[in-house]
Amino acid sequence: MRTLYLFLSIFPKEGWQVYSSAQDPDGRCICTVVAPEQNLCSRDAKSRQLRQLLEKVQNMSQSIEVLNLRTQRDFQYVLKMETQMKGLKAKFRQIEDDRKTLMTKHFQDLKEKMDELLPLIPVLEQYKTDAKLITQFKEEIRNLSAVLTGIQEEIGAYDYEELHQRVLSLETRLRDCMKKLTCGKLMKITGPITVKTSGTRFGAWMTDPLASEKNNRVWYMDSYTNNKIVREYKSITDFVSGAESRTYNLPFKWAGTNHVVYNGSLYFNKYQSNIIIKYSFDTGRVLAQRSLEYAGFHNVYPYTWGGFSDIDLMADEIGLWAIYATNQNAGNIVISQLNQDTLEVMKSWSTGYPKRSAGESFMICGTLYVTNSHLTGAKVYYSYSTKSSTYEYTDIPFHNQYFHISMLDYNARDRALYAWNNGHQVLFNVTLFHIIKTEDDT
Repeated sequence: MRTLYLFLSIFPKEGWQVYSSAQDPDGRCICTVVAPEQNLCSRDAKSRQLRQLLEKVQNMSQSIEVLNLRTQRDFQYVLKMETQMKGLKAKFRQIEDDRKTLMTKHFQDLKEKMDELLPLIPVLEQYKTDAKLITQFKEEIRNLSAVLTGIQEEIGAYDYEELHQRVLSLETRLRDCMKKLTCGKLMKITGPITVKTSGTRFGAWMTDPLASEKNNRVWYMDSYTNNKIVREYKSITDFVSGAESRTYNLPFKWAGTNHVVYNGSLYFNKYQSNIIIKYSFDTGRVLAQRSLEYAGFHNVYPYTWGGFSDIDLMADEIGLWAIYATNQNAGNIVISQLNQDTLEVMKSWSTGYPKRSAGESFMICGTLYVTNSHLTGAKVYYSYSTKSSTYEYTDIPFHNQYFHISMLDYNARDRALYAWNNGHQVLFNVTLFHIIKTEDDT
């Protein structure tokens, strides 16, 4: 309750004083006037002044009453709002208590569900750009298809050169898009596609991931030992038909089936040694050779199928790699990145996965993927990222159609796995989660 006090002094020399104090229990203002002793000579003048003063006091009392009423109204509104706020506070407190109870009760279930959903968040972000580009390309292709249909119906109705330029432009954009595809995580393996059936149970076949688009040569190396002959075919078609274009007689026998052709040269493990050989197909000469320090060889640390598969040479989007095991790492897999010219080890990573328990392995984008067997039921069971130096156990099955795999290597240009499956040369397709780089990212 607001209390107002008012003091006015009128005619101080003559003793006139007026007091006003809002002391009424109902909140009304009470005014008190104290007058001096009456002087008969000035009674009329003072009476007039008194009346004027009383009128002023009355006006002021009315104003104060209006102000008091407003104050009472505002005060009631504040009380009402205070009640509402207390109610809301109680409701929020109840909601908070219920939330805590619910979280306590279902925390583990929610955590497991979130763990399952978290990997999808970057995937959704990654595919926003992909979806937009794919939509644009679909529209371009749809437009060109309509134009081609019109040309079929009426030859000459459309400028052929303009159409040709549009096709070339679209092709260029598609290739640029492919070049922007950055490394991704292996999610799925499909196939296989049987390309050919030939040779013994063990061997290797491959193409060069760094070859030009017009260069589709295939190299074929049968058996895992006691052989030095490499057969070359100009294309997959010639390979299937058996039309050899050239043969190479290597200066040394190879060991195992884990060779790789990279940038025009063959890299292989020299028989009964841990020496790596770089052989040029163009010059027919050995360009470099180097011992892989401490690496086991000659079936000391092979894959599960044996076959002198101790040292596995492979290539991916990042470069050239050697996979092997050492006594120093207790027979577990060691990953080494090699200089493609000198064969020097640039960097190594020691994993905790036993080499003898691995069926095969391959590198994609700097990550090693290891299978748990070379027989039926094999799957990609383990991966190790050289980027983060971390590993994880995976469960990516693939169809071992002919029951025995002795070679499994990734080709970055084809984005496919080349495999030798019990005398069958087959291809597996791979599905990667990837990010398309935009110009803003460069």
